[in-house]
Amino acid sequence: MSTSTKADVTTLSCHAPDAEQVSVAGTFNDWRQDATPMKKNRQGKWTVKLNLSAGRHEYKFIVDGAWCCEPGCDGPHAGCPSCVGNEFGTMNRVIEVE
Repeated sequence: MSTSTKADVTTLSCHAPDAEQVSVAGTFNDWRQDATPMKKNRQGKWTVKLNLSAGRHEYKFIVDGAWCCEPGCDGPHAGCPSCVGNEFGTMNRVIEVE
């Protein structure tokens, strides 16, 4: 997963080449799993561009209906970069927008 922020546009991406559907849910869309679908390229990378307000945002990907921090990377451990624990015992991604 990678993030980039440029001129008020933030790009979120997730590598899930075998997925049929990926979306992102977080503090920026009231955690609605169907609000922000992502698009897949030929290499299996899913992306979405968002206009996020300044501040801290937490989010998760929904890959074929399963919520995850990143495919293959979820759970209460420090192995996920830019992640924080949540009240469900899993991890959320975090991005800071200036």
